[in-house]
Amino acid sequence: MSGINVKIRDLVKVHHTGKIEVQALRGLNLDITSGELVSIIGPSGSGKSTLLNIMGGLDKATAGSVQVGQKTVTNLSVRQLVDYRRKVVGHIFQNLNLIPTLTAQENIEFSMVASGVPRSKRKRRVQELLTTVGLQDRAHHKPEELSGGEQQRIAIASALANDAPILLADEPTGELDTANARIIAEYLVKINRELGKTIIMVTHDPSVARVSNRILRIEDGVIKTALAPSEVIVQEKAVSYIDQIKARIGEINMQIQQLDSDFRAERIDGDEYVQKRQNLKNIKDSLKEECSRMGVIPP
Repeated sequence: MSGINVKIRDLVKVHHTGKIEVQALRGLNLDITSGELVSIIGPSGSGKSTLLNIMGGLDKATAGSVQVGQKTVTNLSVRQLVDYRRKVVGHIFQNLNLIPTLTAQENIEFSMVASGVPRSKRKRRVQELLTTVGLQDRAHHKPEELSGGEQQRIAIASALANDAPILLADEPTGELDTANARIIAEYLVKINRELGKTIIMVTHDPSVARVSNRILRIEDGVIKTALAPSEVIVQEKAVSYIDQIKARIGEINMQIQQLDSDFRAERIDGDEYVQKRQNLKNIKDSLKEECSRMGVIPP
């Protein structure tokens, strides 16, 4: 099945932690054309993965609408979302989600079993997909017997198993070295061009984003800019992922200072001050935790 359109209007997502609210998406609008390959970039905590999860039916929006093809995802019931995830979207995750006790062939076949696809059709489809990702000779290997790049190619094949018209890829090269990241990006381009799938990819890697037709930058829960592939490389090529995180922490520190100044000058009331400051602190804390996980001392 070839790709479909995506239309998002005024999308809001609020996370609650006790009495504290953190607004991950703030009225985001987005149009993606059938068959496009789009990359979404932006600092950690900007709402990229949240957006992908709502589009994929893995999370519920607080407000706004998401239309994928003829389905308004934000109006679907829990049962309808299960069917939507099986038939309309294929998910590719950074952590692969492969079942370690199953072979590559069985991992690809797994979602088709859940959808009730007949055995003979499943076997044909598995062979087609192994050919698509160039791993026919690895069909009977378990994930631990495959390289990181090979595992991700099996994950891509698994996402294609039910012939979903749209693929959502959340940092699909995040755990890979440069060479394997390039290979995965090239396979996504191949699938986009040869099968006509709509592909939406979250990535922090500018060289991976460059393979897209269009690159969208999210900051603070809204899309700030749309870039051509050549533009993103010019703007991003010297900026590593950790540098982006550090820069975002610096921006938040400045926002907190401005907020303190506004409160002292009585330009905002106490309730608004407390809520906004807590939101900024929560984002800053998550960014500092990410620095720590990567072995970097946060600024």
